[in-house]
Amino acid sequence: MAHVTGETAARIREAAAYITEKSGALKPRIGLILGSGLGVLADLIEDAVVLDYGDIPHFPVSTVEGHAGELLLGTVKGKPVLMMKGRFHGYEGYGPETVSFPVRVMKELGVQTLIVTNAAGGINENYQVGDLVILKDHLNLTGRNPLIGPNDNALGVRFPDMSEAYSKRLRTLAHRVAERQGLGLQEGVYVGLMGPSYETPAEIRMLRILGGDVVGMSTVPEVIAARHSGIEVLGFSCVSNMAAGMLDQPLSHAEVMETTERVKPKFLQLVLGIIEEMD
Repeated sequence: MAHVTGETAARIREAAAYITEKSGALKPRIGLILGSGLGVLADLIEDAVVLDYGDIPHFPVSTVEGHAGELLLGTVKGKPVLMMKGRFHGYEGYGPETVSFPVRVMKELGVQTLIVTNAAGGINENYQVGDLVILKDHLNLTGRNPLIGPNDNALGVRFPDMSEAYSKRLRTLAHRVAERQGLGLQEGVYVGLMGPSYETPAEIRMLRILGGDVVGMSTVPEVIAARHSGIEVLGFSCVSNMAAGMLDQPLSHAEVMETTERVKPKFLQLVLGIIEEMD
């Protein structure tokens, strides 16, 4: 896929037109991107229209276990939402502009707020498996950026500000909802790497020194594209495992899936409460 040029803008419009045709009068204002094992949040949507990624013009297809590859449109607590049940990753062979393409389509459809979730490895020694972490910032160590190439000023400025990649307002709202629910939340910095191999213990020690709290292989390109588009972002990591070298055991995707299954009730309750209070 070309970068954000006239050709890409046309593809964005084509994908958005197809989704609008299938979803009718619904105009989503909140977008959600669900990470590994977190597709259960789709259970929140009422009167859902379900579209396979493969049917949407120019959409890539997710190839990872735990990522269903479906776009859902409907309502949550009366709010019109669009939900990606499964996302795309650079390690699947997609470029960052392709990974973030759905965010561009969300903006075209009218989405103003994005809730992005992921399963991540815990770097912070005070974290435990199963913790939910509100993202306050990120380190982009992928070596890639979805904005490289010609810039379309109609989609965003050439040099977007990233000093508040994750909205302070929405983080405050999330903490307030969690406190009311009696749910403890961490807050930390997400480190985005390419993968797909898990990190080595030496790399984890380095990332901790750099200020990382959780590490994963997603989220960063989507958030950059969202901020470039003027979409407000709230991000969550589920600590699905402690990162390499933290515990004397190997890492596996099965552990990721098992942990997200265990935390889903409190995560569902939290996201539901946050959406209910959103403007």
